[in-house]
Amino acid sequence: MRAISRAITAIENASPEAEKLVRELFPHTGRAAIIGITGAPGTGKSTLVDRLAAHYRRSGQSVGIVAIDPTSPFTGGAILGDRIRMQGHALDAGIFIRSMATRGWLGGLAEATAEAALVLDAAGKDVILIETVGVGQDEVDIVRLADCTLVVLVPGMGDDVQNLKAGLMEIADLFVVNKADQPGTDRFERQLRAVLEIVPERDGWRPPVVRTIATENQGVSELAGMIERFGATMQAGGKRSRRRIEHWKQRLVELLHRRLMLRVGRHLDDRQLEVLAAAVAAREKDPFAAVDEVLTKAGIE
Repeated sequence: MRAISRAITAIENASPEAEKLVRELFPHTGRAAIIGITGAPGTGKSTLVDRLAAHYRRSGQSVGIVAIDPTSPFTGGAILGDRIRMQGHALDAGIFIRSMATRGWLGGLAEATAEAALVLDAAGKDVILIETVGVGQDEVDIVRLADCTLVVLVPGMGDDVQNLKAGLMEIADLFVVNKADQPGTDRFERQLRAVLEIVPERDGWRPPVVRTIATENQGVSELAGMIERFGATMQAGGKRSRRRIEHWKQRLVELLHRRLMLRVGRHLDDRQLEVLAAAVAAREKDPFAAVDEVLTKAGIE
């Protein structure tokens, strides 16, 4: 547990040894099932993650949980609401729980989330549950990382029709109607299913709707069964492999961007950038010529 924690901390802090660590661990990854759980605040994501983790532990599987929390304005670290809600697993060596701060990273994840998942995968976790921060409708990065993405909704949160039009609706492999004991659940589910009827299938799969009452542990086994069914469907058609290829295409672009910016940064400090910006603002240079000048100094054609 301590080794996993230290490894993730090194990655979060971009320590000098972090890249070497990920390189050494990478050949031992690729086995874990990564499940993303996203949705608006108040939908009960953390409780659902807690109950799913307990379900997988009862079946003998080891579980890693990465809970993305808002960044503390005082310490810059994670506000540990999710970890507090999962304290029932604190003494279970088969579960590792890590809260990560967004640190300004958009899309619902933290910058180091993907590498943290690699660490947990290499550590032998069978299932990795990643809970997004839950700040709105733009949390779509999880779909590039997860093998299966759950979008958690609840009835009665504002305008139901508007909720059904949210951007999150387009990324779901499964829809979870949580807090299904609330009034209006039947109507909400009918609306949801009506929308799904006119949405084209993705990879030959139309997202099903599963009802849960996570606080009462109701519907969780059924949800886990549907996740397993989705995984089998993707595996049989080779679609899981294609998804992972798409994920790594995106990750390679991100890594290239990071490396290029580091290389450029060696040849462009803030003062030099100020001079270039002033020249562009005065129309002494056009912005493309300014960028070409920087790239040439960095040895990038």
